[in-house]
Amino acid sequence: MAYGNGMEVRLRFRNACRTFAGCGRRAVPASCHHCVTPKRLRHSSENEDGSSIKLSAVPRINASRIPRRRRIYRYRRWDFYLAIFTGYIMDSKSLAICRRSLAAGVTLTSLSLAAHAQSSVMFYGILDQYLGYMNTSNGKNLYSLNDGAFTRSRFGMKGSEDIGGGLHIIFNLESGFNSTNGSFNDGSRLFDRQAWVGVSSKYGTFKMGRQYAPAFVNGTAYDYSAASGYGSIVEIMGVPTRFDSDISYLSPRIANFQVELHYAIPGIAGGGIASQAVLQWALDYTNGPFRAGYTGLIAKPSPTGPIQAKIQYHNLHASYDYGYGKMYALFARTNNSTSSATTSNNGANILSNVSIPNNFFPGTDPHAERFYDVYQLSVDYRISPFLRVGALVGKIQDTKNGANDAYGTNIGTMYSLSKNTMLYAFANWLKNEGTAGFRFSGSGAPVNFTGSDINGKRLIGVQAGIQHLF
Repeated sequence: MAYGNGMEVRLRFRNACRTFAGCGRRAVPASCHHCVTPKRLRHSSENEDGSSIKLSAVPRINASRIPRRRRIYRYRRWDFYLAIFTGYIMDSKSLAICRRSLAAGVTLTSLSLAAHAQSSVMFYGILDQYLGYMNTSNGKNLYSLNDGAFTRSRFGMKGSEDIGGGLHIIFNLESGFNSTNGSFNDGSRLFDRQAWVGVSSKYGTFKMGRQYAPAFVNGTAYDYSAASGYGSIVEIMGVPTRFDSDISYLSPRIANFQVELHYAIPGIAGGGIASQAVLQWALDYTNGPFRAGYTGLIAKPSPTGPIQAKIQYHNLHASYDYGYGKMYALFARTNNSTSSATTSNNGANILSNVSIPNNFFPGTDPHAERFYDVYQLSVDYRISPFLRVGALVGKIQDTKNGANDAYGTNIGTMYSLSKNTMLYAFANWLKNEGTAGFRFSGSGAPVNFTGSDINGKRLIGVQAGIQHLF
């Protein structure tokens, strides 16, 4: 670049005017308002024959067009930074435009980051209704329109807030209701299914409140009907579902393993933090098409109760995706049953799934001293992306009295009309031996038949329904 004293400094920026620092034109115009030199000398630092131009050959330029030294310094500084991105030197007007563009870009980026950090809340729900028929070997029949042979109807909201540093505040509020009459499943509370808040990060998820039990959440890992259909043997036995005042931790998956821990505090005055507490845990292993897991539960009795046996539930399961469907196997052991279901859905469970009274064992039920073993095998097959069929067979064995076992089987089909709507149908058979009193008590099973109609009797059930997600 040339200054008023005639000295020339060569620039390294390609296609730029080499005789003045402020001239950043790419194209060579007929004349340059910054320069008074001929065209050949104006935009070339070499003669036509390739020899260098002598300093004396570069005439002086108009002194009135020379920027102040202070401005030249700013030019040099901005030229150095901006030329890296633009490939040439900018004049003052172009530089001002670039500054404004850069400021606008920073503003838009800040707005984008602010929007990313805001909360998101989603409202969701399930509607599930079916027509059902039941028959017992006692000669009684039952026809009904019921809620939820596959999943109970519900609505809820869940949300997440990004608070930075990889941390998210999360929550879920969920209420179950009967879609046939609009009533709440539990009239004593607004959110009977879930009500919790927590924090998630790359190190795992921590939650507090009313939560689902791991054995319930993992139903799809050991049953083609997700342990919800009428004829699911493990569901007839009873699966722990949800607990109040529950503190949980779910780890990230490490080397294909994932751990889940729960601790439900009863909050009984004078009882201590461990009195009547419910402990739950789960270990899950997933590797390609193979999955295996174990879930466990121990509920401590009241120290003042006459029965000091702990309520236990242990579930060992595995599944394998063979390409066209999955095969499932399960073994469970539990003493969470009274072996009679004469009151309400899941009424045979000592630990009530709807928190009555508060999911804790008062130590008063003598059936806690009797254990049952549950065996179940199931398989499903995908006929098409929209149609799936499945079947299962299982046994409930009374370890205290082998004459009071129960056997059952189930077949079903599920057809997806759309992403959110599914038609389904199940056919079920159950045989109680001796004085065993098990009944169809899957998701949404109605209060049916008294004890004399099921104890030691054979039961048949058929359901056909529709499920819609929103």
